[in-house]
Amino acid sequence: MSGNGSILRRLDAVSIPLPVIVRVLLGVYFIYSGINKAIDPIDFLKAIRTYGALPESPPFFLNATAIVLPWLEIVCGVGLVLGVLRRGAGLTIGLMLCVFTPAILFRALSMMNEQGLSFFAVEFDCGCGTGREIIWIKLLKNTVLLLLALWTVFSTSRVWEPGAWFCHRQRTTRSMGRPGRPYEDVPAEHAESSDNRSPVPVGASDTG
Repeated sequence: MSGNGSILRRLDAVSIPLPVIVRVLLGVYFIYSGINKAIDPIDFLKAIRTYGALPESPPFFLNATAIVLPWLEIVCGVGLVLGVLRRGAGLTIGLMLCVFTPAILFRALSMMNEQGLSFFAVEFDCGCGTGREIIWIKLLKNTVLLLLALWTVFSTSRVWEPGAWFCHRQRTTRSMGRPGRPYEDVPAEHAESSDNRSPVPVGASDTG
């Protein structure tokens, strides 16, 4: 675990803002994917239905998924691009990929058994908003996207993140507004008496 953390720290410290590039590319991809699904929710609903993972009766679950999921992808994508709630957005995308990828794999294996296809020949519209895709390539792509999502979650870089800048500014403002500690508990009369006390000459004797 420490080895993985050191690798991330080295990548975060590269002069080229790699963490920014990663989260922006990931965010743009999911904004694009979410918009394609939101534009035509009926096609997306049909694609979800082919997996057989959600009950068809009542239709609430299928309809809610077809409506909510695209906008969830768009919101997470915008969060990554803007650097707002970056870790939460990356974690949500990672969880979605952990659900989508096995579902795509299981459907591909089912098509192999039913149609006698080679795994590398399986091709269908997985409902990801990108049309028909060769599935083994899609699985590789999802694996890369999952790694990028994990990077956005565990990265310690705060470059070009308005949320981190805002929190830092709030902490700075609070610290500047605090009164000085050396003078907090000193009564006013003690402070005045110490100011009016005459200095004692160096070397002066107490006995006179």
